[in-house]
Amino acid sequence: MSNVPDHTRRHSSVVVDGPSRAGARSMLRPVGFTDEDFKKPVVGIASLWSMVTPCNMHIDKLAVEAESGANAAGGKGVIFGTITVSDGISMGTQGMRYSLVSREIIADSIEAVAGGEGFDGLVTIGGCDKNMPGCIMAMARLNRPGVFVYGGTILPGIHPDSKKECDVVSVYEAIGQHAAGKVDDAGLRKIEACSIPGPGSCGGMYTANTMASAIEALGMSLPNSSNQIAISAEKREDCRRAGEATLALLKADLKPRDIMTRKAFENAITVVIALGGSTNAVLHLLAIAHSCGVRLSIDDFTRIGKRVPVLGDLKPSGKYGMVHLTRIGGLPPLMKILLEAGLLHGDCLTVTGRTVAENLRNVRPYPSDQDVVRPLSNPIKADSHLRVLYGNLAPDGAVAKISGKEGLSFTGKALVFESEEKALAAILAGRVKAGHVIVIRNEGPVGGPGMREMLSPTSAIMGRGLGKEVALITDGRFSGGSHGFVVGHITPEAAVGGPIGVIRNGDPITIDAVRNELTLGIPAGELKSRLKAWKPRAPRETRGVLAKYARTVTSASEGAVTDKNLF
Repeated sequence: MSNVPDHTRRHSSVVVDGPSRAGARSMLRPVGFTDEDFKKPVVGIASLWSMVTPCNMHIDKLAVEAESGANAAGGKGVIFGTITVSDGISMGTQGMRYSLVSREIIADSIEAVAGGEGFDGLVTIGGCDKNMPGCIMAMARLNRPGVFVYGGTILPGIHPDSKKECDVVSVYEAIGQHAAGKVDDAGLRKIEACSIPGPGSCGGMYTANTMASAIEALGMSLPNSSNQIAISAEKREDCRRAGEATLALLKADLKPRDIMTRKAFENAITVVIALGGSTNAVLHLLAIAHSCGVRLSIDDFTRIGKRVPVLGDLKPSGKYGMVHLTRIGGLPPLMKILLEAGLLHGDCLTVTGRTVAENLRNVRPYPSDQDVVRPLSNPIKADSHLRVLYGNLAPDGAVAKISGKEGLSFTGKALVFESEEKALAAILAGRVKAGHVIVIRNEGPVGGPGMREMLSPTSAIMGRGLGKEVALITDGRFSGGSHGFVVGHITPEAAVGGPIGVIRNGDPITIDAVRNELTLGIPAGELKSRLKAWKPRAPRETRGVLAKYARTVTSASEGAVTDKNLF
């Protein structure tokens, strides 16, 4: 064997080379290693497969394709698993507290396995909201060559009577319609039964599709990985190519932090805005940037958002689902539009080994008769729908998703709830009226603990026909399926003494998406007096993963990461 170091086996060689490593080789033979395999770069294939949710139920088969691609390119693929928590299933329950926490567990577990086993490269395959940022955070920490693969979008359901397309948000909004007497029991069951037809992530520009698109724009996925149907031949081929690409990255010694630069994050933010993506992108991109050691703040979303329009007419606020974007060419034509307009950094490297501009050089434009993606000359909104708000209610910032269809400002009277469940019950019972600003607090990263998403109450508001007449603010967060006059990520959160914790019923609140302000309309002296009198609650959890999370997590405005304040 040559004594020349092989940088493609930088980590696995330490585990398997030489007489002293016979014990390790002995353990690896039963799981499929041969004498020849011990000479190859080892590529870990992180499979987020689970029967917990349709988003991930097919990923075991995709992982096999990625392993095949890595092996065919001269590596040795090793499949391993980690967890997922289904947002769509746990939504509106205490179980949802574990959702954002799972992002940290996923990142930690992939880092632990890859670091412990000496993998030289990684392919990670995720298909649900927290899977994706968790995978990328781990890849950034390890900084070993690799590719992220999106598990793909679900096909839409078809309602048996109306023949209209429907999805998971259709079901949540039907719950509100049912409470308002607009849908009977049989009608609700019909929507429930037809909306999720098989494998794949929720079908609008919700958080999964938003993050898949952002990661492709970051350069960490192969072109169009973010816009493929979960059960398609294209998705299987994407996985094989990801395995092959990881070997090419190993040979080139091109690592995640070489790709995920400050300019790459600006590209990701630009694409999220152009698509009308989820507020969760703010939370997750901040967390990924932290793992990369890249300085990124919520104010970068405002800065970039001033010049980037919303072009995608996509759900929840728009007309189309992800499959419609897939059918007209996916993400690359949009990125080419943005690049040619000077809105993307074309010189950023990607996992193809080429730059963004090189990847897009031969991309064909969208068909001339499509209206899924608007031209720059006729945007849905001239600037960003993601609004970072400040004011006496959010001294450290808050995040709103305001498309403009709801209007650009709202003033109403506070109706305060100490939990999501209490707010939902009031909405369904008809106690929430036009002119109310629903306040849901003690749902932040510390207070939850876990920062639950509020799809149930926001969908109930829509279902009851109050989308333009009621606003909702929270120190929790929102599903990508939420729409309407909603503001989340309010910091500081109630549990640490933020002003949201001292709002009283009837207080006037103004949301201004032009001036980017969130204001509690009481005298400054009164607010100061209330804050001085505020006392913290006892921690809701005193042991286990939620307690650990509450003690280590940063604020939403810093990405809600758990490894920033350890030292």
